[in-house]
Amino acid sequence: MSKVSPWEFSEMGLRLGGVSGISELMDDLGHALVTGGDRVKMLGGGQPAIIPSIDQRWRERLEEMQKNSEELIRAVSLYDPPRGNPEFLSALAALLRRELGWQISAENLAITAGGQTAFFFLFHLLAGVMPDGRQKKILLPLVPEYIGYANQSVRGDLFRAYRPRVEVTGPHEFKYRVDFDALQITEDIAAICVSRPTNPTGNVLTDEEMTRLSMLASTHNIPLIVDNAYGAPFPNIIFTDVQPVWNEQMILTLSLSKLGLPGTRTGIVIASPEIAAAVANMSAIVGLANPNLGQAIVKPMIESGEILRMSREVIKPFYLEKSRFAIDCVLETFGNRFEYYVHRSEGALFLWLWFPGLPITSKLLYERLKKRGVLIISGHYFFFGLDEGDDWKHRDECLRMTFTMSEEVVREGIKLIAEEVSFAMDESKSA
Repeated sequence: MSKVSPWEFSEMGLRLGGVSGISELMDDLGHALVTGGDRVKMLGGGQPAIIPSIDQRWRERLEEMQKNSEELIRAVSLYDPPRGNPEFLSALAALLRRELGWQISAENLAITAGGQTAFFFLFHLLAGVMPDGRQKKILLPLVPEYIGYANQSVRGDLFRAYRPRVEVTGPHEFKYRVDFDALQITEDIAAICVSRPTNPTGNVLTDEEMTRLSMLASTHNIPLIVDNAYGAPFPNIIFTDVQPVWNEQMILTLSLSKLGLPGTRTGIVIASPEIAAAVANMSAIVGLANPNLGQAIVKPMIESGEILRMSREVIKPFYLEKSRFAIDCVLETFGNRFEYYVHRSEGALFLWLWFPGLPITSKLLYERLKKRGVLIISGHYFFFGLDEGDDWKHRDECLRMTFTMSEEVVREGIKLIAEEVSFAMDESKSA
């Protein structure tokens, strides 16, 4: 338990220095990976898997850099400009023009210390208290949404969210869809924000949904922010056929983390030159410059296009197989013991499980599973931004589990989840 500070914290300090869903998740993840060993079934974090051929490629690149002392010294001993390494930015812009036809130059790009930092910058650049005193918000057209956004506000509530339409698509499968009939873009909305694929659910917004959201943003002259950390062109952990899209009305983020380089903390913002420049200026104020190593490792792979081949031929198939294995385990293990649904797995690293009528909260289910050595994430954390009076029970009936760990860990973790849900259902019946 952390000690109470002898000094008074500011409003910002209380918001950012307190316990949050993302801090709980990362604390569990870090301790489990460092000290838990095989005893802990780590199904709660977003840690990418160690893919042997990808891991070997990073080793080869680091050896190449070691042999080229000038490249290594440049990567670890010198500051890059706050916007990022100019050669990396030029290579990435060329790749996006060549492969996707996007009219992009290095001026449309900015590097951040991870995607999480990119969103902290973007949210506070566009929303919050405005110069004239108005309070603007970020619109989330569909929750559940990424847990890492929830506590980023330094002052006041930053988000306004809408419930999704819940569509049952199979005997034990469902999918969230944007409820455009309910969606309202009011004057206090600064931007629309979605993730695609969505963390936590693996949902992929359809091309039609993206077109309608883009049109809404354009009509109201606000940006559409798209978190593309799992999407195309890299790492391409997306299992459905959709079109990558960008225009200057959009702000798109990429990341090197899910390629298998989370430790390099390299986020990428693609936006209008004005937004990209502002993000670069924020990087300079907050951290002087951004990490060099990730950019240095992948720059030749971006120049050659190898990064796309790796994503298409190795990373995507690897996680697709993982997803199918996990779903098969759920169907086999859960059987007909209780009512459940799995969100259609269309990308990312997670299964989103829904237990209609769960007699305990997903938070309590998390606590019970943690005692048994299984770490998952309670679903309630992902439903932020809804009206305070919204008592939608659905958000306490869901949990997120990752399928990136070994088959043995995934299978055993799912078995224990089934046992705890069954215990809860039986307790309710006998009460």
